[in-house]
Amino acid sequence: MATVPLTAAAVRAAHQRLQGAVLETPLVPSPWLSAATGCDVRLKLENLQHTGSFKFRGACHALHCLTPAERQRGVVAASSGNHGLALATAARALGTSATVFVPESTPVAKREAIARRGATVEVHGADCVVTEGRARQHAAAHGQVYVSPYNDAAVVVGQGTVAVELLAQWPEVETVYVALGGGGLLGGMALWAAAAKPALELVGCSPLASPAMAECVRAGAIVDVPCGPTLSDSTAGGVEAAAVTFPLCRDLVQRYLEVDEAAIAAALVGCLEHQHLLVEGAAAVAFAACLADRARRGQRVAVVVCGGNLPLATLRTVLATPPSPNAARR
Repeated sequence: MATVPLTAAAVRAAHQRLQGAVLETPLVPSPWLSAATGCDVRLKLENLQHTGSFKFRGACHALHCLTPAERQRGVVAASSGNHGLALATAARALGTSATVFVPESTPVAKREAIARRGATVEVHGADCVVTEGRARQHAAAHGQVYVSPYNDAAVVVGQGTVAVELLAQWPEVETVYVALGGGGLLGGMALWAAAAKPALELVGCSPLASPAMAECVRAGAIVDVPCGPTLSDSTAGGVEAAAVTFPLCRDLVQRYLEVDEAAIAAALVGCLEHQHLLVEGAAAVAFAACLADRARRGQRVAVVVCGGNLPLATLRTVLATPPSPNAARR
């Protein structure tokens, strides 16, 4: 794979490279959040992106950076959700093969969705760490490129193109709430924002049950952070050692907020009721943080709606027991 620097120029190049391959997602007003917060709030609808999440940007860009020989050999990933779906779709569009390893806990419906996009799905391991290790071994043994969902410079700058679009659509925006897992989306956006609009405040939003990157930033190093179950399953889990996203989040992101499961569930229901948008748990984390943030400095606020792939069973559970929101915690 061609070497991709973690720079604003690389994000700009990715934006140009992906023209026609990814959708420029709309930025729409949110009367609900605007009334609730007293701010001008708008939503960047990455839930409308191909495969239903921002992950398609990073996966597609990573595959665009492959050499012809690498593309011929195919790519490998470990994922039980959005990244696997995105990589499978991008690989099919670019005429290469993809093998996606999923943990044993991955629902059959998710396995089938990835397979329908043309990928070979391999089930391995009860834990995602074990699954990832097997995927990396497979890639090395077959001379294939392993594409990480976040610990990959080509993926990060591809995901950073969300910020290029957002600032072009709304140059006056002052604060942006972004769901945070491994930091690929937030780190990529921060790369562009630091150069294009240094005064922009980026707020990394995590579930209180799994705040790995935020805790690593506070510790000043990548540390082991206990992570529990959360509605925001796509942001759950620890940060890989030597992750390229850690220094980006440490150095370029202004604030971090955590919200509990009650707040996430309430935001998910509120978004469906008031905004008529079905979003996944990670997107609801950003909504919840925006609603609860008492330290908001900007009056022009954007929330990145990172994805809309919510399992029907999860939606039924949330709707059956609608909770009350609690305050965000810093």
